[in-house]
Amino acid sequence: MEVVMAWFVLILSGVLEAVWAVALGRSEGFSRPVPSVVFVVGLVLSMGGLAYAMRTLPVGTAYAVWVGIGAALTVGVGMATGTESVSAVRLLLIAGLVGCVVGLKLAH
Repeated sequence: MEVVMAWFVLILSGVLEAVWAVALGRSEGFSRPVPSVVFVVGLVLSMGGLAYAMRTLPVGTAYAVWVGIGAALTVGVGMATGTESVSAVRLLLIAGLVGCVVGLKLAH
């Protein structure tokens, strides 16, 4: 059960990585207070969750999954909001990244 909880927290932490990354971009160099606060809270929760998951899961696997989830979601948000371009190649590469994250989970 501890492993299941570690994976759940890791996935949530990966989502929070995307939250703080998007908030950082929207903070405009920490000149906007709301995105700056969202950045700090998201960062602390994301790192805390990653640290918790690493108590149970291998460091390399946990970090790769965390980064993969955060990167894929951050680019996805950018594409959805129009700040990132959308193309078949970019979508294929994001799908490959997600596939690698799922593969790491399945190989664990």
